Amino acid sequence: MIVSEFSCGGVVLDGRKVLLVQVKNMKGKKIWTFPKGHIEAGETPRQAALREVLEETGYRATIVRPMIRVKYAFTLQGNYIKKMVQWYLMKKLGRIGKHDASEILAIRWVSLLKAHDLVQYPSDIRLVDMLMASMHITPSETPEPEE
Repeated sequence: MIVSEFSCGGVVLDGRKVLLVQVKNMKGKKIWTFPKGHIEAGETPRQAALREVLEETGYRATIVRPMIRVKYAFTLQGNYIKKMVQWYLMKKLGRIGKHDASEILAIRWVSLLKAHDLVQYPSDIRLVDMLMASMHITPSETPEPEE
């Protein structure tokens, strides 16, 4: 069966640091990525992205602007999943809770250079590259110290 899914997510900045979440992928491997999830009934894509960031990280954020919409596909339990994700650039407002430990293994604020080393999905690498270019950060720069 072919299934279409639409999710929304946030690339949350605090100055020159970005918020990553660690999850297990479908193969059980730990990976770093950005918070995202499905739209719930009655939500707009923007509302879904903000809610997912809050639920997965405990951080409130505000949307600065839409970034990109990515498409990819994968097979899960015999189903072919066609996935589309709308990403939003966000700015951190503050932490009001804890990350969702049932879904998220860890959260981490890192420099964009460190994020470039940590993320593995092609669309995540593209998001980091877009931010680095917009902030005039080159891979040859010395990374900022991590928290």
